[in-house]
Amino acid sequence: MERLIILDFGSQYTQLIARRIRELHVFCEIHPYTYASKLVLSDDIRGVILSGSPCSVRDADSPNPDLSHILGRVPVLGVCYGAQLLAQQGGGEVTPATIREYGRARLSSLDAASPLLDEMHVDSQVWMSHGDTIQRLPAGYNIIASTPEVAVAAFKIEGQETYGIQFHPEVTHSTEGKLLLRNFVVDICQCAQTWTPDHFVDSTVEALQATIGPDDQVILGLSGGVDSSVAALLLHRAIGPRLHGIFVDNGLLRQDEFATVLKAYEGLGLNVTGVNAAPEFYAALAGISDPEGKRKAIGRTFIEVFDREAQKVQGARWLAQGTIYPDVIESVSIHGSSVTIKSHHNVGGLPEKMNLKIVEPLRMLFKDEVREVGAALELPAEILNRHPFPGPGLGIRILGDITPEKVALLQRADGVFINLLKEHGLYEHVWQAGAMLLPVQSVGVMGDERTYERVVALRAVTSVDGMTADWAHLPYDFLAEVSNKIINQVRGINRVVYDISSKPPATIEWE
Repeated sequence: MERLIILDFGSQYTQLIARRIRELHVFCEIHPYTYASKLVLSDDIRGVILSGSPCSVRDADSPNPDLSHILGRVPVLGVCYGAQLLAQQGGGEVTPATIREYGRARLSSLDAASPLLDEMHVDSQVWMSHGDTIQRLPAGYNIIASTPEVAVAAFKIEGQETYGIQFHPEVTHSTEGKLLLRNFVVDICQCAQTWTPDHFVDSTVEALQATIGPDDQVILGLSGGVDSSVAALLLHRAIGPRLHGIFVDNGLLRQDEFATVLKAYEGLGLNVTGVNAAPEFYAALAGISDPEGKRKAIGRTFIEVFDREAQKVQGARWLAQGTIYPDVIESVSIHGSSVTIKSHHNVGGLPEKMNLKIVEPLRMLFKDEVREVGAALELPAEILNRHPFPGPGLGIRILGDITPEKVALLQRADGVFINLLKEHGLYEHVWQAGAMLLPVQSVGVMGDERTYERVVALRAVTSVDGMTADWAHLPYDFLAEVSNKIINQVRGINRVVYDISSKPPATIEWE
């Protein structure tokens, strides 16, 4: 399978470069820059991209991998720091910029004959983010684009398909950035653009069948979310009933979610066991108010319940997980030292405890790609388009200690909010939404009676991947309707507020 390699020097935009290339139906992988020394240029590697970086090439300890075995053998595109590194390694000079260029700029000249800039225009807007500038290019490096402030906005090395650009084509502020990336990926690297959801399904099913033994049983912890559900469909297509799904009701799911999700899985022909373990989780959470303490209690109890159920599966050899590519990327720093994948994407030591091997069919996909694959597998819309939901569930949306009464109260309020989002056609315009039960009570008046009841905060955000998020600007009339219905229909709540904090500085969840 053809692919591009992105060497990551620590840029905040590296994942965005990969997403833009994937949008062109070309497979790419992100590796820390230290991977350059291990990179063997096989026939399937069509090109290499060098990312930006918060570092300066002028610093003694800045990333400086040997690229001599790569340059001239496959097309290379250096972006920002990557361009400066190419210039410096070739004998050029990089200096602090006299005018630091951050934000929008305009191309004042470009080489229309350059295949990298084909169909781009003079005065095209580009996004700059750098404190250094290429003061002098080495011999054999030719300028192919400039801005009024930066003479070397883009260059090409003579005799090889190696390019450097000082701006970021992957961000939407570079209005012709997608065109530049397409020129590099399709025309210069000559990628065939065959990496589609259907292709991924076929190749992944084939790989799973080759990896998992003919009699091996596979266990998968299902959550009702997109990632685990798509992983289940892929595995089911590969090994059929030898996949055993376990869906644990921890008592912290949304209203009616346990029954609804089980019914959806049944309609897909999946072999799923539903486990009602709410009493065990409530017992483990009794008296715990600290957010981290609640997470740990939920995690420990899940392991106990899951292990108990998994032991009932004879011949289990594999534990399947819904790990996706951002989790894999985040598990390796740009310096190459591995760290543990986020705890909510694994099951805390179960593979070792049960002597199981791990299988992660989605580990190379971004979240939006998981949804595309889910659509190709005909995953029902109620699961495919479901908002992300935290592993600890309502346990971290109830501030303070957890009781069954508080859970029931929040489930009803949350149910009103989510159902109205769907009724008003707003659900799919929001990345994530939910209600939070606050540890305060408020005075109110209902009829002729004074009330002293609980407060819920509504949270709805827009985002692309959850890394950053803005509060959703829901219509006032809609919020008024939600508040009115919650207060009238959920006895025990007499005040509703709306959270207008963005991430950062706030997080999406309150705990």
